Amino acid sequence: MTTSLQNHTAPPCSFDPKSGGFHPIRRRHYSGETHIQLLFSNSRNFSGSVSSSSLRRRSLYCCSIPMKKTENGAQGQTPVRIVTVVGEGSVSPLKSTPWYDVMLHTAEKLKWVDEGFEMLVFTDNSCRADDRTIVQLREALSQANILIIVAVTNQESVKWIRSNSQDVSNVICFDSSPTLANKLGGSLVQTKAEGNIFSKLPLAKSKKLKESEEIVQSVFESWDRHNSDDIRFCLLVIINAYIRPVPILKNLRAKGFSTLSCMVKNCGPQILNCLLDPNCRKALQCLNKCSPVDQVCNYRCIASYESPQLEEFSLCVLQKNNCLELDAKIPDKPLVTPMVHFRGENIDHEMAEDLFVGWLGNLDWSWRVVAGQNPAYDQFPCQYQLFYRGKAKGSFWYEPVFQVRTLDGDLVWRRRKYRVKRGKIPGTLSFSVLDNGVVSNEFWTIVDVSDDFSWGLFHYHGAARAAGQSYTGAVLCTPNGLYPDESQKQRLASALDRCCIKEWELFSVDNCSCKNPPLGLPEGSSLHFKVKVDDLEDSSVSV
Repeated sequence: MTTSLQNHTAPPCSFDPKSGGFHPIRRRHYSGETHIQLLFSNSRNFSGSVSSSSLRRRSLYCCSIPMKKTENGAQGQTPVRIVTVVGEGSVSPLKSTPWYDVMLHTAEKLKWVDEGFEMLVFTDNSCRADDRTIVQLREALSQANILIIVAVTNQESVKWIRSNSQDVSNVICFDSSPTLANKLGGSLVQTKAEGNIFSKLPLAKSKKLKESEEIVQSVFESWDRHNSDDIRFCLLVIINAYIRPVPILKNLRAKGFSTLSCMVKNCGPQILNCLLDPNCRKALQCLNKCSPVDQVCNYRCIASYESPQLEEFSLCVLQKNNCLELDAKIPDKPLVTPMVHFRGENIDHEMAEDLFVGWLGNLDWSWRVVAGQNPAYDQFPCQYQLFYRGKAKGSFWYEPVFQVRTLDGDLVWRRRKYRVKRGKIPGTLSFSVLDNGVVSNEFWTIVDVSDDFSWGLFHYHGAARAAGQSYTGAVLCTPNGLYPDESQKQRLASALDRCCIKEWELFSVDNCSCKNPPLGLPEGSSLHFKVKVDDLEDSSVSV
C-alpha cells in the first residue's frame, strides 16, 4: 500500500549522548574510510568534516546548552576571538539565506566545540557607519585572532578593512574583492598559484609555506562545499593551526611510520588480501583521491567497492589494533530533549519504540527520510528505515536501506543493521553497528512525531571511536518520503529549533527512483505494542 503526502523536503534531529540521540544512517562509514585514506596519503593533514555552526553576535543560544567549564575552555587557554564582516544584503548559496544569518548561526555552533570561541558578526555597513557601530568594529578588530571577510565588494568598505586589519594575524576572504589579501600566521598567502612563468618552476618552498598552502587549500575546499558543517570546519582548521589546538581535530592527522609499523606487525595478512582483491584495492586507491574533508567522496568509495577484504582490513587496522591511535568521543552538545507526550499520553520506553516502528506493518517500512542535516549522508537517495522488535526478549533493531550511485555509474542498494537499546530517558535510545569493520555508537532522540504519524523528527549524536570521527545531525521522516503538509510548518520549525537546526541547513533526499528496495524483516520479528497499526488507518494521512 502507498501513501499520498504533499511533495516537499524535510528536517533532521539529535540528542544528549548521556541519555540518547539520533543520527543519519551511514555517517560512520565516512569516518572509518577517511582514516584509512590517511594511511596511504602523507600529504593530507586533515580528514573528515566537522559539523558547521555559527554564533550570535552576543553569544545567544538557539537551544538549551549546559554551560560547564571544560578543559577546552579552561582558564589560561589562549582566547579565540573571531570577527566576521559580511557584505550588507549579501546572499549565500544555502537556500539564499543571508550571509549575515549564516555566520550568526556559525557563531552559535562554534560554542559547541569550545565555550571559549567567540565570534562577532558585522555587516560592512559598520565600516561606513557614523555611530557607535564603527567603534565597536574597530575595538573588536584590535583584539581579534581571526578576521573572516565574506562577500564584501564595496570599495569604501574594502579600503577601511585594509586600513584597520593590519594587526590581525589571520585574515581569510571569501567571495570578496580581490584587493583584500589573505594572511595566515601573520604572513600573506595565495589561494591560487600566480599565473607567471616562475610559478611553473620547481622552486623549493619552505616548510611553513607548504603548510600554509595546505591549510588554505583545506579551508577553501571546505568553504566551496557550501554547507554549514564545512563553514565551521574552515574556522576550526585555522584556530587549530595558528592559535591553539582544537581537540576534535587531533585525530585528523596521519601518524607516520608508527602507523605503518603497527599495520605490518598486526595486520599483514589483511593488508595483503586487500591489495590482492580488485575491489578492496580500488577502494583504497579511490580513498586516496578524496579530499580529506569530503565525506561524500569517502563514503562513495566504500559503498562502490565494498568487499569482505575491505571490512577485514578496517577491522584489523582501525578497530582491533587502533593503528592510527584515534579516540573520538560522542559530542554532548547540543542538548536536545525528547518529546514527552504522544496523543495525550506520557511516553514510556515501549511507546517510544512504537514511534520508531512507525508505519511498518501497514507499509513495508517504518519511515522514509525526507531530509537531514548531515551533508554527507543526506546526498544519498532512497533512504528507508526499518525498526522492529527482535526474537529475543527486549531486543530492538534498526536496519536502514539506502541507495548509492557508485563511481562506476551503477545504482546499488545497501543495508546495515544496528542493535538498539533504551536510553535512561523514554524517547532516547543508543545505537551500535559494526560497519565496514568499524564500530559506531550513537544516541538518538525522538524530537517530535505528529499525532497522525505524517512526520517524525529524530536527532542524533554519534562517534566511530576507532576511526576518530564524531558527529551530530538529524533526520526528518515521513511515510512516503515527501515533505510534511504545509499545515505542519510551525510545529516542524519548533522541533528544528529544539535541535538548534535551521531549515536552510537541511539537505533534501532524492526519493524519485526507488524501485525494488531490499526490505523485509527477519523471521520472528514483532512490531507495535501500544500504538497499533490499525490506529494509523484512522489518521489524516491517506494510505
